[in-house]
Order: sequence, then structure tokens, then C-alpha cells
Amino acid sequence: MPRLLIFLIFIYCTALSGANIRTLYNSLDPLSIPQHLAFYENYPDTPEGRLSLEHAWNLLSGGKEITQPGSLSMISSEALNSIIHLVNKPVNENTQLLSDTERSLIDSLARHLPNRRLKGYDAKTEEEVIALPNEEIDLAHGLFLTQLGADQWDEIRSYEAMIDLMALQLLTKISLQTPPEDKIRAISTLIFDEMGFRFPPHSIYAKDIDHYTFLPSVLDSRQGVCLGVSILYLSLAQRIGLELEVITPPGHIYVRWKGDSKVRNIETTARGIHIDSEEYLGIETKELEIRPLKEVIGMAHINQASIYLHNQQFEKALASYQKAQPYLAEHAQLKELLGFTYLFTGDKVRGTTLLKSVQGHIPSHATTSNTLVEDYLEGAVDEEGIQTLFLRVDEDRTSILNKKTALEKILIKHPNFRDGWKALAITWLQLHRSKEALQHLKTYHKLYSEDPSVEYYLAVIYTQRLEYENAWKHLNVSLELLKPFDHNPKALKELRRHLSLLYPLRRNT
Repeated sequence: MPRLLIFLIFIYCTALSGANIRTLYNSLDPLSIPQHLAFYENYPDTPEGRLSLEHAWNLLSGGKEITQPGSLSMISSEALNSIIHLVNKPVNENTQLLSDTERSLIDSLARHLPNRRLKGYDAKTEEEVIALPNEEIDLAHGLFLTQLGADQWDEIRSYEAMIDLMALQLLTKISLQTPPEDKIRAISTLIFDEMGFRFPPHSIYAKDIDHYTFLPSVLDSRQGVCLGVSILYLSLAQRIGLELEVITPPGHIYVRWKGDSKVRNIETTARGIHIDSEEYLGIETKELEIRPLKEVIGMAHINQASIYLHNQQFEKALASYQKAQPYLAEHAQLKELLGFTYLFTGDKVRGTTLLKSVQGHIPSHATTSNTLVEDYLEGAVDEEGIQTLFLRVDEDRTSILNKKTALEKILIKHPNFRDGWKALAITWLQLHRSKEALQHLKTYHKLYSEDPSVEYYLAVIYTQRLEYENAWKHLNVSLELLKPFDHNPKALKELRRHLSLLYPLRRNT
């Protein structure tokens, strides 16, 4: 349970008087805005309660008197209560819309935050955001515009006020001149320890990944997938003058700070801990892709589209991909996804045109091209077969069996469908049936022997079956395929080391 929540429960559930109130007041963290506001809310008519409010306001204003609307005594009780509620808002309660006066009050407190200097902060429409260079993007503002719409200005500014208050809480413990690594520690402490943001259970987020991606629902639920919490982290970083990079290994996103001689990765699905960059590299990923801030807005729509694809709501998926397109116009992955979705909606001309534009393309960070695009364009699979790859698999065994059955039917019709055989093998591995998985991987290998990942899977399964000669054979094929890319990923190094211990006669192979 987050530290702040424990303290607030104690305050709200404890009836005190006299000296005990003074004792509790003296125990407040002198740098905690939430604690002082909670204390005032519970004991508003006591001298300590009034002192607590004054102290919280002093922290919020950075020790400076605000000019609008004036001194603390001039602020209405309604405005004060709105700020108190926004700071200590219960989890899973929707953020309340603030009045113009309340928003102006919070804005006057936050007017010195660095994101106010960005042109994107004052953008009134999504088109204005799209036209801006990346260095002028205000990420939170851009995301609110694209999700909520320009006509929902009160809601946009209310959510922005919530993030502003979080940033002001950070600035009670750091300054805008604080070294970057100290700012990172402060953000991680606030988000994960004090406010308790968490990665949702797989059974929940797999069905509603878009809900845990877009910023309003992440703020209200305090749960988010890697993209959702990374967006919040970046939004706070922009408000305290911390420059971070956006990194996207396949199927994932995290943020990092890069100094002159040091890199600090921030894994937002694990409370902001540092994980070595090598851990994010895979057999098919030789470099980590750095994404412009503007593309992050488009990625939120891609996450939303993935849910529609899984549910076979292809028109809605198409609309989400089209929404992402202005932010990632030239990105090959979006072209591919958009191309397949056009096929699923019956528009073969547009779909085929997009797929041809990425056929054989190997991104600069990757080691392989997409065989799925090639298989479709060469007639090895049809639209129905491709759709089976998007069937959702979750913690329920039934979903795995359903996908396995669908793939088996497709492969009878399309026996040269490479990704189909790979996907079928993976479903057997998910069922802990390596014998069946091995047979399907061997079939894939006969069709295509230049996939380093499949060669690795074969090597691992043969190692488990104590067939070391075959394990070495496929491991060496994988290593050879990656030589032109000067890439030797950790997975292959560890398997080679393991095999060398088990079968030392082939150590130097």
C-alpha cells in the first residue's frame, strides 16, 4: 500500500483533540502537500488545521505569493476544496471538472513550469499539434486534444491541472536546477511509492489496453500499461525541465535519460528501476529505436486499434490507425497494420498498395523483414489466415486452444503460410507441449531457413530434449544469420554458454 495512502487513512479514520492534534500536526512530513491538505480537511477549525493549510499553500506556491487571485484569505472555500480533492483524489474516481476560477488559480501556481514555454501547450486544435516540430510538443496537451477533442476544453484543462499539481508536489523536494538523476528519483518516488501507480493484471489490461494507455484513465485509475505510465512520466518530466528519450523495443516502451557518459533507463512497468539496455535487445532487435515525442501520441491510437483488431471490429481499428497516421506517417509498422486492416475491411487496392511499400523492408534497428507481408503478396495466405494471427490469447487456456484450432484449419488451406506455422508452434509452447511445437518449427524451417528466431527456438527445444548435435546446428545457423548485422544478443550468448557446459566437445564450433 502506498505510503501516502496509509497516512491519509490514519488521518481520516482518527478522531483527536487537544494535544493529540498538535502531536499529529508535528508528525506531518514538512514537504508533503497531500498530508498537510488532508490534515486541514479533517481539522479545518483548529489552529493546527489552519497552519497546515498555510504550510501546504506555501509549498504549492514555492514560497512565493501568487498574484492571481491574491492571498490565501481571498481564495474561496470551493476553490480550496477542489484543489484538496484533486491532490488527494480517491483511486478510480473520475476527475471532477474545475471552474474557470479554479483552473486559473492552479495555473497561477504552475505558471513557472517549463512546459508553459512550449508552443504545444497553447495549441487549440489537433491540427496545430501535428504541425509543430517535436521540440515544441507538449505531450499531455497533445494527447488530451486527440482523445477528448478540442471542444472538451474544461476537461482538458482539469486533467492538466491535476498533472500540474503533481509537478508542484515534486518541486517541494527538488528544484528546476536539480541534477537529472535526482529528478528521476523524485518522479519515480511520487508516481510509484506515494501515489501507487501500478501495471494492471494481464487478465484486465489485455482486454482494455486502450483504457490503460490514454492519460485520463491512467490518472483516474492509477493503473497503466507501459505506454500509459511512460506518457505520465514524460508529462511530468516536461513540467520540471527533465529531458528524456522515448525507447520502443518490439511490443514495449520505456523512457531513458542520456547524459554525456551515462544512460539511465526507466522501466515504468517496474516502478522506474534501471534495466540494462542489453536486456531489451532481442534476436531480431539489434538496436533500440528512439521515437520522437510526436509519435508517442500516435502510438496511443495504435494501442487502441489493437483491441479492435483482436475483437474483429475492423472498421473501428481502421479509424484508430487513421487517427495515428498524421503522427507516424512514414513509419513502416503503421503502414503494415493499416494495410492489413484495409484488407480486412474489403479495400484490397489500398491495402495491397501499402503492403507493397513495406515489402522486404528491414528497419535500421532490426535484423529481419516481415515474412507476413511477403506471404500475403506472394499468395501464401489470404485475409482470413492473417486474421487468425490477431486472435487474442490471455491467461485462459481456452483462448490458446481456440487460436490453435483456428491456425490448424488455416494451415490445411495454406500450408506455405510461414507465420502461421510459427504462431501454431508458439501456441503449443504456451500449452507446455514442446514435442508438438518442435514439429511445427521444423516445418517452418523447411519452408524458410533464414529466420534467426526460429533457429534459436529449435536450438532451445533440442537442448531440452538432450539432442545436443541438433541444438548446436540450429544455434550456429542463428549466429551466422546475425553476423552481417554484427549482432550477438544475450539470449544466444547464454545458450551458447549453456551448451558449452553440456556438450564441451563442440565448444569451439
